[in-house]
Amino acid sequence: TKGKVELGPGERLSVLSQDHFKFDDQTVLDTVLQGHTVMWQIMQERNELYSKADFTDEDGIKVAELEDKFATIGGYTAENDAATLLSGLGIKENLHGKLMGELSNKQKVRVMLAQALFGEPDNLLLDEPTNDLDLETVEWLEDYLGNFEHTVLVVSHDRHFLDQVCTHTVDIDFGKVTLFSGNYSFWYESSQLALRQAQNQRQKAEEKKKELEEFIRRFSANVAKSRQTTSRKKMLEKLNVEEIKPSTRRYPGIIFQMDREPGNQILEVQDLKAVADDGTVLFDKVNFQIEKEEKVVFISHDPRAMTALFEIINGNQEAAAGTYSWGVTITTAYLPLDNTEFFDCDLNMLDWLSQYGEGNEVYFKAFLGRMLFKDEEILKKVNVLSGGEKMRCMIARMQLRNANCLILDTPTNHLDMESIQAFNNNLKGFRGNILFSSHDHEFINTVANRVIELTPNGTIDKLMSYEDYMHDDRIKALRAQLYGEE
Repeated sequence: TKGKVELGPGERLSVLSQDHFKFDDQTVLDTVLQGHTVMWQIMQERNELYSKADFTDEDGIKVAELEDKFATIGGYTAENDAATLLSGLGIKENLHGKLMGELSNKQKVRVMLAQALFGEPDNLLLDEPTNDLDLETVEWLEDYLGNFEHTVLVVSHDRHFLDQVCTHTVDIDFGKVTLFSGNYSFWYESSQLALRQAQNQRQKAEEKKKELEEFIRRFSANVAKSRQTTSRKKMLEKLNVEEIKPSTRRYPGIIFQMDREPGNQILEVQDLKAVADDGTVLFDKVNFQIEKEEKVVFISHDPRAMTALFEIINGNQEAAAGTYSWGVTITTAYLPLDNTEFFDCDLNMLDWLSQYGEGNEVYFKAFLGRMLFKDEEILKKVNVLSGGEKMRCMIARMQLRNANCLILDTPTNHLDMESIQAFNNNLKGFRGNILFSSHDHEFINTVANRVIELTPNGTIDKLMSYEDYMHDDRIKALRAQLYGEE
């Protein structure tokens, strides 16, 4: 509400628009071109003058001036540049002439991102630019911004993206803005060190305060000690423990434990097939066997494929073909993509969680407390919770099961950075099996030790890191073949 924003002379600021309906009556290509407002205005003026029936000498002079400006700002290559951006973001050429209103919301997000990037603005402001992008498109954006020679200000929950793109990190804590040199990982390690130092400093100050108070209490009536007592009082007055503030950030206590060790038979899938409601084959001829301690990420060009697989192996959906079988020692905890049905009730948070385990009120309060819900919050009705609050409740529910196999469908959705970090850290050390999908590159790369890709024409199954998988030339060729992109 205070202060001002200033740009240098002639500098452009481009902002990623969050209004996905504003351009519904415009073509995709024109929507991108409007990202450069000066160029777009010149284009409109040119077209208006050229369409005049009574074109005068004065109009000719004006057109010449406009053509000169148009050339200077790259107008003659603008449509090709816009088309290149769209293709890089996964919007195929056959969509460039369509109206925005004909596109899906996910496609609109990509077009709006292309609009923000168009014309290489001097200053680029991006609010959650990786939302609704698949992992390959995010990688394209990382490369693009890595070579971008101007200023980028970005807000994102994608840690890998921030590490790849950012050279500086701004930390806002206690209403104070602090600028760090370095990417997200450097800031995180630095902030954790600062937090430990602040906690140690506060603990030492509290111990010193108690020591001074005890001395004053014991010797306040002792004349011989009166000078020392006065000195201690002055020290106590200067020692303000409350000024040594710990960070306002809180990391939830996410701890997955197993009631029993899994046996050698985990999960076997044979010739599984799934078809979407619109008739699209999501995957076919899927065969795999899960071994002990494997943490498997499932990927696909169509995110519906992973959801269908997880719903099938959890018994919530019939497969179009094929079978699956769980080992007799396996217990599962499932975090579905859509948790709507779980919260379609009038229960408060405490009563809601109590449905899913055995224990007294204190036991369930402790679980909710670990997920950062305060005493007064646990009486809130679950049907009015935010997306992030619902996700934390679902994670608490999962922890109650003490399962030895976790199934997670895009688990970082709606979570803040602290929750993602805590979730990620615990899963790295989990001794059971994890089957999951995610759009979070860092989450995948630090958790998964096996990659299974689901396609309409079979699977690719590799015991390797996601990073190695995505950059293996032989796998790239095989992927293109299975998706029919050769």
